[in-house]
Amino acid sequence: MGRWLVTGTTGQVGGAVAGLSRALDFDIFCPTRAEMDLSDPGAIRKAMAAGDLDGVINCAAYTAVDQAESDAKIAHVVNATAPAIMAEECARLRIPIIHVSTDYVFDGTKQTPYGEDDPVNPLGIYGATKLAGEKAIRDSGAQHAIVRTAWLLDPKGRNFLTTMLRLGGERDALQIVSDQNGNPTSVKDLAHALVSIAQKLGGKSGTWHFVNQGEASWFELASYIFKQAEKFGIRAPQLTPIPTSSYPTPARRPANSRLATHKLELDFGITAQSWHHAVDSILAEHFH
Repeated sequence: MGRWLVTGTTGQVGGAVAGLSRALDFDIFCPTRAEMDLSDPGAIRKAMAAGDLDGVINCAAYTAVDQAESDAKIAHVVNATAPAIMAEECARLRIPIIHVSTDYVFDGTKQTPYGEDDPVNPLGIYGATKLAGEKAIRDSGAQHAIVRTAWLLDPKGRNFLTTMLRLGGERDALQIVSDQNGNPTSVKDLAHALVSIAQKLGGKSGTWHFVNQGEASWFELASYIFKQAEKFGIRAPQLTPIPTSSYPTPARRPANSRLATHKLELDFGITAQSWHHAVDSILAEHFH
């Protein structure tokens, strides 16, 4: 595979890709913030020029969805400007860029899972900045794979699963939104998909979706997490389903975050496991 630059390795996705590289024995360059400050175009260009690279996997993102509403400038720098510069450099170096994007580019009004070519219409700043990053990469002339994902879960870090377990330990009862639906997805499974795409990309460019199989509401996901966590001695709190309207947040969420994945299966032969199996594995690792 050669040598690949992986950004965002202090985050969950980038960290998982970096961990896989050791297991799969491919060479990666993971610059620190001091070596490649994403707010500094010159630093990005310098780090990439010095890297002797065969490709880039960009996992860096500003993902604080609600905070982005009042922090639009920084969100735009990380989610749009930095990917644009990386893609320009990839075009110049004639190497591919694989870029992680999000279900938040859609407004969630569709009744069925979103395909890659469905109309985009982000509801907030986070989705708008991620969409701007996608457009910049497509316009750069670089070979690219934009990989949209959703509802990421991991044994550590801040995500829905770890938040539920923490809140469940603090409270006897929780209210969980039941009218937003998506595909719960393992960070580790996404990392495997990104590396697999890097290995199989060939001359292809385009946009693909990766999520675990099956769908759920946040309430259904929380119910399953606590049901399975009981095997590890965790006492489940009482869960009550509530509508989104009862849990106002600064940023609006898509009611439908489901993503269709057949294009990824067709083009790369990548098939994801069910989200139930993914959650089982994540819990086993969390409590290990």
